[in-house]
Amino acid sequence: MKKKIKIFKILIAIIVITLILGMIIYLFPVMKELSTIEGQVTFENKVKSSGIFGMLTLFGLQVAQIFLIILPGEPIEILAGMCYGGLWGTVFIMLSACVISTIIFLLVKKFGKKFVYNFCDKKKVNKIEKSKLFQNPKKIEFIMFILFLIPGTPKDLLVYIAGLLPIKPLKFIIISTFARFPSVISSTLAGENIIAGNWKTGIILYLLIIIIVAIIIYIVNKFDKDKITKDAINTIK
Repeated sequence: MKKKIKIFKILIAIIVITLILGMIIYLFPVMKELSTIEGQVTFENKVKSSGIFGMLTLFGLQVAQIFLIILPGEPIEILAGMCYGGLWGTVFIMLSACVISTIIFLLVKKFGKKFVYNFCDKKKVNKIEKSKLFQNPKKIEFIMFILFLIPGTPKDLLVYIAGLLPIKPLKFIIISTFARFPSVISSTLAGENIIAGNWKTGIILYLLIIIIVAIIIYIVNKFDKDKITKDAINTIK
């Protein structure tokens, strides 16, 4: 099993590196001119002409980001916004995340801890799994929602560990998909504005959504008398 997983990870890494290099070579000449209207039009036409190749490249990068936990999510989300706009970039990222998260969740259910250990730190997995907080069926859905909502939490790690926790598959898929929305939309809108030459607007929108989420988390913590959110964050660190 370990040997097969190792080979799989190497193959995926090779594919991802190839896709990244291919995208850089393909888009770099026009990305240098994004500050001009002509450059923006050229970039848009370049993406449209790439067709299924562009989508497969983005999907491959997201597979690497979630499945192998080797890439941060934000750059991919920003790129999706640059290529397909805030709306369709968000739809693409969320659908991809849903598909990949579902596959991982089902694989964990089938193969158990040994499968998770091949991709995640064993000590961290055991720490979360043994936590009474994460094993509480009445609280686990709320915990997962908050952790997926907060920017910067290790969401990809949570996708793996969810299969070991007392949470129903359908509820986890719904939570892990839609709780990502604030983070994803902030990144794709930033990407959409960057491609339009509105760098400042893109950054402001990104920061604004992050601030709104931070306020929501602050309010939740304020009324969270049992300090569930704080304990959950400390557990996954």
